[in-house]
Amino acid sequence: MISVSHLTKRYGSHTVVSDLSLEVAAGDSVALWGPNGAGKTTIVRCILGLVRYEGTIEVDGLDARSRGKAVRSMIGYVPQELSFYNDMTVVDLLDYSASLRGLAKERVDQVMEIVDVRAHADKRVRELSGGLKQRLGIATALLPDPPILLLDEPTSNLDVAARDGAVRLLEGLRHEGRTLVVTSHHLEEVGMLVDRVIAMEEGVVTAECAPMELAEKLGLRAWLHLITSNGDASKALDVLTTKGFNAQMNSRGVLVEVSAQSKGLAVAALHEAGVHIEDLEVWR
Repeated sequence: MISVSHLTKRYGSHTVVSDLSLEVAAGDSVALWGPNGAGKTTIVRCILGLVRYEGTIEVDGLDARSRGKAVRSMIGYVPQELSFYNDMTVVDLLDYSASLRGLAKERVDQVMEIVDVRAHADKRVRELSGGLKQRLGIATALLPDPPILLLDEPTSNLDVAARDGAVRLLEGLRHEGRTLVVTSHHLEEVGMLVDRVIAMEEGVVTAECAPMELAEKLGLRAWLHLITSNGDASKALDVLTTKGFNAQMNSRGVLVEVSAQSKGLAVAALHEAGVHIEDLEVWR
C-alpha cells in the first residue's frame, strides 16, 4: 500500500531523513518510533506531499510526488497539533468538513458513533478536553472513509485517562482492516497499536521488529516502581537484591531496574516470596 524507497530529506545542510526505505502492506499497522528529531514527522509529511524530498514514494501504486492529490484522497491524516475553529460546535465542524468533501450528512452521524462523540455534538470546540479534541481530529480524518490513516503522535498531549481512551479507539480502527501508520515515542503504547515497529534515530532506521522485541533489540532498560503493602517493602528489597536485581527503596515502595524480558521475573520472584504488590508503574 505504501512503498518508500531511498527517501532523503534535507533542510539546508542538515539531513533529517537519510536514505530510508520501507514497505507497508495493505492492512498493516506500523509505528515509526523514536525520540523527537528522529525524522518520524518528516516521513509523514513526505508521504502527504507537503515537503519536497529525494527518493520515491508510492501509495497504492501512485507516485506521491506527481499524483499528490489522488494519494491524499486515500489518506486520513491526524497531525500532532490539532487546529480547529474553536467557536464551532462538534457537529457543525464535522458537517462543514463533510460538505467541503461532498459527503452526505449520514457519514457525519456514522463517524460520531465510531469515535463516540455524539454526547458532545453541541459543545463548542473550545469546551472540549484534550482527549475529545483528539477524537474530533480522528473523526475528521475518518469522514471520507480512507483506507489509510496517518497519525502523528496521537497521544502525546493527553493525560493518562485520555491516552487510554485514544488507544482503545485506535485499536478498534486497526482491526477494521485499514492501513495504519503511527508515529510515537511511547514504547509502552506501540504494542497495543501496531504489529510492527520501525525504530529511528537521527533520520536512520535502527531496528525493525515486533513491538515486544523492540526494547530488547535496542538494549532499553526501565525501572519498575512497585507499591507494596505496609511492611512488605523491606522484604521486597531483600528478595530482589538476592535474585540479582538492582533495586532500591523509595518513599512509596521499591524501584527495581529491569530489561524488557525481566519485568515478569521480578514480579514473579516477589509473588513466590509472598510479597503483596498493590500497584506498579513502568518508568523509562
